[in-house]
Amino acid sequence: MKIKLTTIVYLLVCLSFLPFFLKAQDKLIYKDPSQPIDSRVKDLVSRLTLEEKVSLLGYQSKAVPRLGIPAYNWWNEALHGVARAGEATIFPQAIGMAATFNDDLLKQESTVISTEARAKYNLAVAKDKRIQYMGLTFWTPNINIFRDPRWGRGQETYGEDPFLTATMGSAFVKGMQGDDPRYLKASATAKHFAVHSGPEATRDKFDAVVDEKDLRETYLYAFHTLVTNGVESVMSAYNRVNGMPNSINKMLLTDILRKEWGFKGHVVTDCGALNDVYETHKTLPGPVETAAAAIKAGIDLDCSSVLQEDAINAVKKGLLTEKEIDGALSRILRTEFKLGFYDDPALNPYHAYGADSVHNDAHVALARKAAQQSMVLLKNDNNTLPLNKNTLGSMMVIGPNAGSIDPMVGNYHGTSSKVVNFVEGITKTLGPGTRVEYDLGCDYKDTVHFGGTWAAGNAEATIAVIGLSPVLEGEAGDAFLSESGGDKKSLSLPASEIKFMKELRKSCEHKPIIAVITAGSDVDIDAIAPYADAVIMAWYPGEQGGNALADLVFGDVSPSGHLPLTFYKALSNVPDYSDYNMKGRTYRYYNGPVQYPFGFGLSYTTFAYEAKNGVKEKYKLKDTISAVIQVKNTGAMDGDEVVQAYIEYPQIDRMPVKELKSFKRVSVTKGGTQTVSIKIPVEELQKWDLATHSWKLYPGTYKLVLGSSSADEKLGLTFSVNK
Repeated sequence: MKIKLTTIVYLLVCLSFLPFFLKAQDKLIYKDPSQPIDSRVKDLVSRLTLEEKVSLLGYQSKAVPRLGIPAYNWWNEALHGVARAGEATIFPQAIGMAATFNDDLLKQESTVISTEARAKYNLAVAKDKRIQYMGLTFWTPNINIFRDPRWGRGQETYGEDPFLTATMGSAFVKGMQGDDPRYLKASATAKHFAVHSGPEATRDKFDAVVDEKDLRETYLYAFHTLVTNGVESVMSAYNRVNGMPNSINKMLLTDILRKEWGFKGHVVTDCGALNDVYETHKTLPGPVETAAAAIKAGIDLDCSSVLQEDAINAVKKGLLTEKEIDGALSRILRTEFKLGFYDDPALNPYHAYGADSVHNDAHVALARKAAQQSMVLLKNDNNTLPLNKNTLGSMMVIGPNAGSIDPMVGNYHGTSSKVVNFVEGITKTLGPGTRVEYDLGCDYKDTVHFGGTWAAGNAEATIAVIGLSPVLEGEAGDAFLSESGGDKKSLSLPASEIKFMKELRKSCEHKPIIAVITAGSDVDIDAIAPYADAVIMAWYPGEQGGNALADLVFGDVSPSGHLPLTFYKALSNVPDYSDYNMKGRTYRYYNGPVQYPFGFGLSYTTFAYEAKNGVKEKYKLKDTISAVIQVKNTGAMDGDEVVQAYIEYPQIDRMPVKELKSFKRVSVTKGGTQTVSIKIPVEELQKWDLATHSWKLYPGTYKLVLGSSSADEKLGLTFSVNK
């Protein structure tokens, strides 16, 4: 049989084009943005060797040049602004944002953060700098419950209440991740899963013992809500829960998180948590067994090197299969595809963000607004505040935290060229025509030597800025001046500050002293309150804290922050720090003496509530409790009110004393009114039944309480619930 020369030539030409054809086919799969993400992920995984797959399972993910996979560092922080990555807008610390009770404002903040994050990522990639803290996968928010005031990292949370934490955390996630139907703006991470809130010094070996009721109702509530609202990632915690380290806890990571809640994102360990499994918890003999147990339990990404170094050995020993590695890898690759790592940047709506999207005037203005709303007025004897800046001739600003940067920025912070400390904010507002003096006053330890008290007595009014700083409370290692591994030993302010305030009061006689407290937690305000005419809790207020304080002190804005924590009278009123049982903790289960109750915050004006419609007499599981009230500003200036809606339960064992189930911040002009609608699904009133291991709606008489704190009742509406 003869073959024509033209046929041979034709076949050779076709064969020469085969590589190009195959390459085109490749592009139609994992490099083709029109294909479903799951198909693209499956295709990419199929092209990787086992060694390449494992190299991608650590936070320092390796490049695979032959497939166009870039190196990537998953570790990035953005607790209250892009952190550890140079110039960025610094918002109030998370606990301060919780005090705003303004989830819409927090979403605006996190939208700014993700914008700055995208811009920084774009600028870094343009320089081929794929380095830590310049990526798009952020290990925030921290939605652990601030169950004990000693915990140094409590400042990173949204406070002690599960509902407030869930609401604020969800708002933060939505702003971070954006609303584009195809691409994530950035990836947020709900951490630390689960039952993790100290002691900080023993977190790597601590066993949090908790029953199923407290686990479900308190410690998992916010995580479930964030999963429902689409958080892309979850981080496992260092500690054990009932004997099992979180990073190999199949019950939490697979049975509850994935199977019960339907979580579709990826799970990352806290940094070094897998090392803890065999080194400090001593649950497993070594890293090979730990690598296998982690992936089998539901870990996808390791913030250490255990998976990258030992997962292959686990496969060789028969402890793990390549298919199981494929599952973990698929989930982290899915996040990368959603971020647009394998697509033409021009397809991504965030690709053009640049330097002008970082720390611009609009972002700074938002930081100022957030700081204004975060500060809580705790005391204002005889309406000392606001001061009249037009008649004030001289002022003293004094104290160890008055001119320092640390008490402004908290922990996990960025850097800013525009940090306005308290001295600068007051001085700028009063202008060159007013005499303003500054003195350090005291330090954190010396109880004998004080400065500036004579000068304060020579001024018409004094602002004393005292309190804590992130070197006294925070994460283990970071709070390097903490006497207990980052935690607090007591609620006390430094003894030097208390003695300083006594001396200041002597010098100032009857002249007004405004005490401004910086801290990320409950502190003993009672110790200094007798020496101050007004007290403001400023938290760690971010880069615009100085301007925001001036706005409040001189009455440009009425204070509107509310405490996201109970301020206890003493630590003797709460259980042992290592006890994770909720009995006797937080306003939900504590009815003892307090300095200030959860939700407390004063204003320069007053508000009255009127019910426009009552609740129904009876409700069932699928119903929604609805109440409409009118809030009237009955005072002398415009202001914001935070309407807080609490539920009081039937007298049944282990029911909360009361529980926040809705809140709404409203701005009301002097003499004006605002209508507020409160809606609470009856499903939200279910409690965990230990006998059936399920949620149960308990029949009985309930009460909806509306007020401006957990101890305030402006309106009370009773109703009954049937199954």
